[in-house]
Amino acid sequence: MDALTTQAILDAGLADWRKLAQGLHGRFLTGSFADGLRFVEAIGAGCAEVRIADTFVDVKLISKDAVYRDDDGVEHVFPWVTQRDIDVARRISPIAQSMGLAAEPLEVRQFELALDTADLAAVGPFWAAVLTGRTERFAGGDVVDPTGRVPNLWFQGTDAHETPRQRFHVDLWVPHDVAEERIAAGVAAGGRITYDKEAPAFTVLADPEGNKVCICTSLGR
Repeated sequence: MDALTTQAILDAGLADWRKLAQGLHGRFLTGSFADGLRFVEAIGAGCAEVRIADTFVDVKLISKDAVYRDDDGVEHVFPWVTQRDIDVARRISPIAQSMGLAAEPLEVRQFELALDTADLAAVGPFWAAVLTGRTERFAGGDVVDPTGRVPNLWFQGTDAHETPRQRFHVDLWVPHDVAEERIAAGVAAGGRITYDKEAPAFTVLADPEGNKVCICTSLGR
């Protein structure tokens, strides 16, 4: 199915869900682990990932076969949100409501790692092997753990240096309507904004020692 644009996802009006890096994310509050199990049994198939905790259930919706056509008409297949995921989200929310489970979409988040490199082909397989145990999990320029136990690792191109420099930074994906609050909290805790020209897509914060984090949203992409 066709990959949906961010605007199309927003236009779907899914109040219980937020688009983060690649997929739709929802959190539903439960009274117990047993309540969470009953909810997961009720929503059935169609979910990419489900996490059950004592007081909530996190659900991720994403299509691994989403299709994007570039300006030359070439098709690319990659994990993204499609109409299938929108339909599943619309099916799940009423089930949660019928079970008395409140949605907390502002609490969802996704954590990713980014590494600057001038030689993606050389370093990509190494990090796939180290992080997931298999070099073939370096695909499409990213390292993705299908079990979800290791954060996604993506690579940002940089110029070559006589002495290669390893430069990691972290990406924190938050709901678009949480980003300003999260950035303000970081500044209030001693950080500073170092780059915001592409906000709300991402804003770069640095801690008092200069270590950086990107606060990312699905808007402006």
